[in-house]
Amino acid sequence: MTRMMRALQVQNLSADLSGVSIVDTAIPEPQSDEVLLRIEAAALGFPDLLMTRGEYQAKPALPFIPGMEAAGVVVRAKSDGPWREGDRVIAGMLTGGVAQFGCFPEGALLRLPDRLSMAQGAALRAAYLTAWVALVCRGVAQAGEWLLVHGAAGGVGLAAVDLGVALGLKVIAVASTQEKREAIGGLYKPAHVIDGSAGFREQVLTITGGRGVDLVYDPVGGDVFDESTRCIAFDGRLLVVGFAAGRIPQIGANIPLIKGFSVVGVRAGEYGRRFPDRGRENIAHILEFADQGRIKPHVHAAFPLDDWKLAFQGMEERSVIGRSVVLPHG
Repeated sequence: MTRMMRALQVQNLSADLSGVSIVDTAIPEPQSDEVLLRIEAAALGFPDLLMTRGEYQAKPALPFIPGMEAAGVVVRAKSDGPWREGDRVIAGMLTGGVAQFGCFPEGALLRLPDRLSMAQGAALRAAYLTAWVALVCRGVAQAGEWLLVHGAAGGVGLAAVDLGVALGLKVIAVASTQEKREAIGGLYKPAHVIDGSAGFREQVLTITGGRGVDLVYDPVGGDVFDESTRCIAFDGRLLVVGFAAGRIPQIGANIPLIKGFSVVGVRAGEYGRRFPDRGRENIAHILEFADQGRIKPHVHAAFPLDDWKLAFQGMEERSVIGRSVVLPHG
């Protein structure tokens, strides 16, 4: 008899989530190198929303189950593999997270740190790996340096604030609403939390005594990138993480030449693929920081599966602080 589960499924691409619905489908059977996971929490990010529209760079074949990050419990694994029934793990993948069960390659799983809940574990991997590669690997951050974080209430931005504080950086977090600024300040105690809606250059220069910041973490792009070039210190590193504003900025080569700063691209996943040993080291560092309580992912809200649309709508409205998660068994 086929065992069934509930899952969220994208059946048609649409701009309004009309092609997405909950379905009853068979629990998948793991292949020889896979583990069957009972999924307890799936974290949602902006790429998940874009995939429901067909606007993300990866375009899975229809129908598919959305969800690139999840956490759960191993229910079946081969006897000579690295995982055992009952292990608490984090899963990273392109799709498959928003379901009650899923099959994932053994190598796609990480142990879930004991300090973290399932929801926090689901929100850990992508955001903190991006922040680690940006700040440590690409930005070569040093304790005591000034770090400016744009989009600081978003998933990858909030992770950069948390990790930046843990690394001993003097963090200036930028967020658009008073609610977000108060939340960031209460969660991670950065040096400053500012409103960048009317511009931030003068605020940053005042805070840093006219010197500017050593690192800029920019997942926004557009005008934010442009203004960042006017408040970055000599020998600074402007870390290009993404373009949430929509406009991909351009810069003349004379500007970083004259001002003596670097524009550095950040692709955390590709970094690990190009340098597998370093990729494993980066993951190990993140898990170590979580084990020690030095970083702590923030979960904005946890929604039962039937309320999945509320989680997606929060991302559309830009009201989420950190990550929202869906609880497939909730």
